[in-house]
Amino acid sequence: MPLDYAATLAAATAQASSTAFPWLSAAILFPIAAALCIPFVPDKGDGKQVRWFALGVALITFLLTVGGYLNGYDPSNPNLQLVEKVSWLPDLGLAWSVGADGISMPLILLTSFITALAVLAAWPVSFKPRLFYFLLLAMDGGQIAVFAVQDMLLFFLAWELELLPVYLLLAIWGGKKRQYAATKFILYTAGSSLFILLAGLAMAFYGGHVSFDYTDLMAKGFPVKFQLLAYAGLLIAFGVKLPIVPLHTWLPDAHGEATAPVHMLLAGILLKMGGYALLRFNCQILPDAHAVFAPLLVVLGVVNIIYAALTSFAQRNLKRKIAYSSISHMGFVLIGIGSFSALGSSGAMLQMISHGLIGASLFFLVGATYDRTHTLQLDEMGGVGQAMRKMFALWTVCSLASLALPGMSGFVSELMVFVGFATDEAYTLPFRVVITGLAAIGVILTPIYLLSMLREIFYGKEKAELVAHTHLVDAEPREIYIIGCLLVPIIGIGLYPRLMTDTYRASMEQLVGLDTRAVQALNAPSGSAALIRQAPLRAPGLG
Repeated sequence: MPLDYAATLAAATAQASSTAFPWLSAAILFPIAAALCIPFVPDKGDGKQVRWFALGVALITFLLTVGGYLNGYDPSNPNLQLVEKVSWLPDLGLAWSVGADGISMPLILLTSFITALAVLAAWPVSFKPRLFYFLLLAMDGGQIAVFAVQDMLLFFLAWELELLPVYLLLAIWGGKKRQYAATKFILYTAGSSLFILLAGLAMAFYGGHVSFDYTDLMAKGFPVKFQLLAYAGLLIAFGVKLPIVPLHTWLPDAHGEATAPVHMLLAGILLKMGGYALLRFNCQILPDAHAVFAPLLVVLGVVNIIYAALTSFAQRNLKRKIAYSSISHMGFVLIGIGSFSALGSSGAMLQMISHGLIGASLFFLVGATYDRTHTLQLDEMGGVGQAMRKMFALWTVCSLASLALPGMSGFVSELMVFVGFATDEAYTLPFRVVITGLAAIGVILTPIYLLSMLREIFYGKEKAELVAHTHLVDAEPREIYIIGCLLVPIIGIGLYPRLMTDTYRASMEQLVGLDTRAVQALNAPSGSAALIRQAPLRAPGLG
């Protein structure tokens, strides 16, 4: 039976606002077109002209996304905005369809911002610079497309577009085990993408009308059994990218071999694609199945937090330590997505944004530290705080942000997830108490392994071999600028969270209202379930 409340939401979404200038299409296509022009950029072989060209393109792309936000996006409107739709293959129901709402707009801005800084972080790259910057710019357009497209086939194509650049960036510019890490990445992510294609085709061809458009999919009102199958497949696909334990093993290997700018893109953007897709498809298009699977998401979130925190604590490789820290922090996103309170769901979105900024800063510092010490083993470091005082200060501030120090964005986002879930009456009180208590273990472990890491790198006696064979130069202006750009929103959001939460509040309330209705219908007697689904959509406030 079609669900009336899904059709109600689809009708509301159809009342989308558009703008005269194609902001989103320009932000997607401009960096891809510019990447294709890189072979024609005059260059003497040292990459200087190419990197300036790539930086200019990345900055223009960022300005395009900001321009779209300022000129065509209304944060108080929960429906789709900045809509651009052009018929592509009408016989198959395919169209170039892009738009933004509160679920996607913050991540579009995050993508263009992090990519511009990643291009600046890639300044020292001298090996095959044309190809390197070509891949960075291609990823920029592809990742913005993932968040902006409103057609599931286009989503699948954009999802696949970023796989090849990441593979090449790992395989060509990675460390000693780069081929292994790149192959593992492509096997995990490409293999899991088959579930997206199968689920997308099944949803598009369900019923008499073939369409890949998100609005049409919401209006179809799939049966519960169909939703459960599609949800399970999508959970596997998006769980690999998030990543969810035990589908996470590609990430430490990828981070262990990547360069600093690739680190920033992996931690700052790539993982957020999985969280966004869970909100967009699993929560919004498959709400009945989400009502069934949500407790599993919460449990998996706790497993992520505790397992990854303990594993990070045991790591002696600096890159792998921060990689497992990222997996642990993404566990809070899962708990927030599994929550049926607007506060918890809002916390999940804020945690994605916060971790994107903090993770990018930490991994950039890992790369900068490796450039100086030429080692990633904590046992081979120590006592470099006196020689690199500015670097020590940058490390300290970013680590404090990661361990959720009050006044930083991580504290606000994790607190919102905790309070939102603890007050979520969709779950029983014992379940909420147990989950909250277990998740708190991760909050306790995080400062232990991060502060221990700082002590091992910067405190203690200088390692004679390290000092003798390296030139420990302190942080350069370019490096300070990159970290400063990341710290401004980290601290700004921490001090005044509404800078970010107001951009998606209305859309998250609408989404939570949809999922709450699904829970009520699931738990209601069969006779009253239909009445619940037919009632007007309402959601609890963010508080």
